[in-house]
Amino acid sequence: MEGGLVAMSAGERRRLEVLSRVRDSTTKLTEASVLLNLSYRQTCRVWKRYKEEGDRGLVHRSRGQPSNRRKPAKEKESILAIYREQYPGFGPTLASEKLWERNGHLIDHETLRRWLIEADVWKRQRKAPRHRQQRDKKAHFGELVQMDGSHHQWFTGSEEKACLMDLVDDATGTTMARMSKEETTIAAMEALWAWINRYGIPKALYVDWKNVYLTKREPTLEEQLSGELPLTQFGKACKKLAIEIIGASSPQAKGRVERKHGVYQDRAVKEFWLRGIRSIEEANQFLPEFVESLNHKFSLEPMNSADFHRPVPEGLDLKTVFCLEETRTVTNNWVIRYNNRFFQILPQSNLPPAKKKVTLQEYLDGSLHMVYRGNKVEFTEITSCTAKEVPMTHSTSVATKKQGAGEDHPWRRFNPYFFGNKQPILT
Repeated sequence: MEGGLVAMSAGERRRLEVLSRVRDSTTKLTEASVLLNLSYRQTCRVWKRYKEEGDRGLVHRSRGQPSNRRKPAKEKESILAIYREQYPGFGPTLASEKLWERNGHLIDHETLRRWLIEADVWKRQRKAPRHRQQRDKKAHFGELVQMDGSHHQWFTGSEEKACLMDLVDDATGTTMARMSKEETTIAAMEALWAWINRYGIPKALYVDWKNVYLTKREPTLEEQLSGELPLTQFGKACKKLAIEIIGASSPQAKGRVERKHGVYQDRAVKEFWLRGIRSIEEANQFLPEFVESLNHKFSLEPMNSADFHRPVPEGLDLKTVFCLEETRTVTNNWVIRYNNRFFQILPQSNLPPAKKKVTLQEYLDGSLHMVYRGNKVEFTEITSCTAKEVPMTHSTSVATKKQGAGEDHPWRRFNPYFFGNKQPILT
């Protein structure tokens, strides 16, 4: 046809096919309107344009023309200048949110994406895909909570890394986070404690095979006799709350919390920078507000509305759950040793017998408590006890001097009778 090649969409090619049959008198316009799903009057208008302009008449008039709803050039340059100055490195989605919240520019993230690519100030980073078997997410909120720590340089201008303890519900994507220096037992307990205060006790936790959560050590003799598996301090706390701990064989197995790490490392770092947050304490004060906004944007409804979280049992103090526990044997003078410190058990009705075992609980606030058969034991610290004054664990008897034969005893005298002389020597 005249004018060179014409790019046509699938719908326009469909119109060309039907109207070609009308041109060849094999199809009527009434039949063409049914085939094209158009009114008869609209079919007549399309047929008239096709007869006058040929194939080009079927191409949409706005093809190749600038949109009537496009942003003015000055606004585009202003937005790109704000992005370069205030949000360098931000992704289009997050940048469009900040442009509206902080600068009052309402722009779709896809439009901003095209602008940033055209201006060569942002490029999408693609990673080579790896094949993984899909695991269906759980159906109930609280049925499985994934937990992990993310080590990252969270604060701009500081080379030190910190750890963000992140919990993500498998069914809804609901998240909660808390910052600490390292991924320690205390940090994990504080994060789980915060989740329980907010939502309740989950049914199961999905974690790494780290010694904070799980251990592969051989069971002790006491554990073998009682039929118990070796537990970490965190595992003991979960056992008290009947929370099942499941170990993941790879980071990809708990991909939901790993992907959430990426969200935090992108958005939280930028929020910290925008708000001037430079310490763990300041981050923990801001994180509840930030996490609430994330859950509002990204959390989903579970497939089943039943909530699998359980309330904390009445009368249970979570301080006695999230603590460090050790067992010690009571000496004969009712003194026990813990972390090179000595503690004297005071006279009381719940006095544990000597040689029996008591449980020492170190709360997360650093205070020490002693328990025997579920009841608290009163005690006081011995501050004057030195290494040489360590109380004896077992009682000792006074040593007595061994009695032997005296120097003038007949047994010590030489007697030839015992050497063949049958006649004893009398004295």
